[in-house]
Amino acid sequence: MGHVSNRLYSKLAVSAAHLTQFPPREAIVRQAGKIIFDPQSWAALQPPPPSALSAFSHRIGLGSIVDSPDTIRRACTHKSFVSLHAKYYPSSPVPPTNADLAALGNSLMGLFTAEYLHTAYPHLPTRVLKAAVSAHVGPLTCASVAQEMGATPFLRWHRQVRALSSFQIYFVNFFPAKPSTPTSPALLHTDALASIPRALTALVYQERSLSTARKFVHSFFLSRQVDLRTMLKFRDPKRALMETVAKFGRERPRSRLLKETGRFSNSPIFVVGIYSGPDKLGEGFGSSLKMAEYRAAEDALHRLYLTRTPPDLVQLPSSTFDSQGNIFKSDHAADYTPGNLGEAEVLYASSGRSGITAPKRPSIEQLANKRLVYNTHLDNLHHSLSKCFGDCEDSSNQHCQSP
Repeated sequence: MGHVSNRLYSKLAVSAAHLTQFPPREAIVRQAGKIIFDPQSWAALQPPPPSALSAFSHRIGLGSIVDSPDTIRRACTHKSFVSLHAKYYPSSPVPPTNADLAALGNSLMGLFTAEYLHTAYPHLPTRVLKAAVSAHVGPLTCASVAQEMGATPFLRWHRQVRALSSFQIYFVNFFPAKPSTPTSPALLHTDALASIPRALTALVYQERSLSTARKFVHSFFLSRQVDLRTMLKFRDPKRALMETVAKFGRERPRSRLLKETGRFSNSPIFVVGIYSGPDKLGEGFGSSLKMAEYRAAEDALHRLYLTRTPPDLVQLPSSTFDSQGNIFKSDHAADYTPGNLGEAEVLYASSGRSGITAPKRPSIEQLANKRLVYNTHLDNLHHSLSKCFGDCEDSSNQHCQSP
């Protein structure tokens, strides 16, 4: 009974006053002279009290949206809990889970995050945009937000692992890894906990409107600061900068030494700037000219890709929907001015793990030479055809004049 007592008097939401019978009958009745009782499973099967669920909904600002504790209980019940409930209570009805709500909420969170990041950072590469979406509303972030909400005591789930053979136990002991079930990866506590914010997002969307669900996601997720600079990795930033500058039709970037100190000492410092014509693109420092030039090119790419739209100019496509949730009865569409989408990204070095290399762009001189050669060949061909047709006409005239 030690685990039951610890659960009752810990942060987990199990109250003895809320239980219909305590201690449970299974803990007292003997079967074959023994008491067969698992206090850990029994404690996991107990539902949280309605008062705690009501306090939780008011704490996260959903008290006026969700008025039933059963709805919050469903949002906190993972689908893995069904197997545990059916094992101990086979004749009882299956408790509702958040499987459908979590799937809908995950799609809504991805929509709100993707449109916000794409509008705020129009030049962000595609792979970096996907990584940024995962950083804002990914599983680990959702689990962290659920813990900050205080939803951990209300989570109802069941850990699913696979029985391992003796060889697998020996292998796992020396090479620990995440266990898995026969058909799917193992379910861990963070995975089940991440379903709660997703289900709550779907509840807000279901009970109110799309705009209210967007405000909920912006308040709990998109208000966080995520460092996007660490997601931009370049294998050769100088070459990536050359490709980017050529795409925009600007002059070829050139490096210039701006400052230096201690060239002949043990710790020299060089400051290098990269210019495209008179415009300075980036600046970097280092203990060598090569390192400073590398950092200057990387700084120039960061300045481009992390160019942010001013907050007062950010207009989201989902803001065009009616605030009441019925777009078919709306009198007029909301004012919306679409922002300028970013240029197509350079394939080379769009992410550090990409091995894609774009073909080298020809210079202006090379294009002029190719055009000159093409025109020369075209003139020669035209001259040859004219001469050929002229000879044919002369021969035909001579044939007609012969007796």
